[in-house]
Amino acid sequence: MPPEPPEDPPSSDDRPNPWGEASGEELVEAVTGATSERTVLPSESDSAPAAEQFNCPNCGGSIEIKAAGYSVSIVCQYCGSTLDITNPDVSIIQRYEGEVRKLELPLGSRGELRGVEWEVIGYQRRSENGSYPWDEYLLFNPYEGYRYLDTDGRGWSFGQQLTASPEKKSLLGFEVDGEFYEPFYAQTRAQVDYVLGEFYWRVEVGEEALTADFVRPGKMLSWERSAKETVWTLTELLEPNEITDAFGIEPPRGGGLPLPHQPSPYRKKAGQFMKLALAVGAALLIITALFGGTSDPQTTRINLATNGVEQMAKIGPITLERPRQAVTVSAQAPGIENSWVDLTYTLTNNDTGEIFEANNVVERYSGRDAEGNWSEGSSYTTSKFSMIPAGTYELNVYAAGSRWTGSQYGSSSNAQVEVTIEKGATFYSNLFLALLVVFIPALWQWWKHLSFESRRRSDSDFAGDDDD
Repeated sequence: MPPEPPEDPPSSDDRPNPWGEASGEELVEAVTGATSERTVLPSESDSAPAAEQFNCPNCGGSIEIKAAGYSVSIVCQYCGSTLDITNPDVSIIQRYEGEVRKLELPLGSRGELRGVEWEVIGYQRRSENGSYPWDEYLLFNPYEGYRYLDTDGRGWSFGQQLTASPEKKSLLGFEVDGEFYEPFYAQTRAQVDYVLGEFYWRVEVGEEALTADFVRPGKMLSWERSAKETVWTLTELLEPNEITDAFGIEPPRGGGLPLPHQPSPYRKKAGQFMKLALAVGAALLIITALFGGTSDPQTTRINLATNGVEQMAKIGPITLERPRQAVTVSAQAPGIENSWVDLTYTLTNNDTGEIFEANNVVERYSGRDAEGNWSEGSSYTTSKFSMIPAGTYELNVYAAGSRWTGSQYGSSSNAQVEVTIEKGATFYSNLFLALLVVFIPALWQWWKHLSFESRRRSDSDFAGDDDD
């Protein structure tokens, strides 16, 4: 088992610089091994572990052990050879003579993340049998222990190994600190393709482990089992500017599918827009209920002439008290069949003579064809006058009935039409248009959010498609 990170880090608020200085009396203790010599470097703090230095037994390069006492292996940053540093005599585990890779975060670089200064001490390039590669950097702080920085080029995640296994909450999901993580990547085999730097476990190229990942917005819970141990790691997605501010590198280039644990950038705005739309929509419905509707109906009946002559009837007077008010005129002719009634309304102000006109038709047809019985039209219709000035009015109704005899038009049969005038009106079409204007932006934001989520989930082994 590799040693765990420091369990009892010093807690003083006035902790001195944990990194110490490389200058001064460097040769405090010297240990001579078979092929190398380790030197303990002094630290400014008694509580901070001291660093050590030795020359690579393969290439002779000077190597500094940042986490002396915790690290068990180190890969020479000059020649790439893997060295065993568990004993005073540094020995070669795996000799490497190739060119050392240039890292995006060089070993030894330091940066402040979430209020703590970290130093990059190790690097791994891992993959699934050569596919889907990603980079893992091991960070160290003498007081805080170890952390991880992972990236596959789309973003950076900051992680910490859990000291206890998460609680299983469903058939596949787990919970950590009350937060549920749903499965995303199923169990697969990952391998180490390249390694450089210092580690608290013995790592070498070709090492394999089983892995699986679980996510929730912004976080990923990773399970890993090797021949030596099982570990859980919790990582949190960093904002692009965090990695830039910490280490001075370019922000993630992004592109492609969203990261498995990348929160939807549209989720918050979609929620805000929908809440606003619901509030405005509710207000519109309340206003419609309070100020819509009709009252004070007056009705007349007109017997349609069989000779096609237009009939006229008068309704009123009707008094409108409000400065501007709507008026509804409805007509129904339940006795018509394959007939129609042309209606003309003139609403006349008795005081000013001002006239408001409207036309409408009541029609209903039915029959039977090769597809069966059919019918269309309605024996009921409504006309609405809006913004009628206050005053006393009379409504003149002109009605002329007609019918379809099968081969030609003719006068109506002896049908009757009933016309009613009422104060007020409910303009449902206006209400519908208003609700449409209010909800379209919210629905658009939700569409973008759901589209993002669909793309993110499409990369999951549990997405339900056949591509994976």
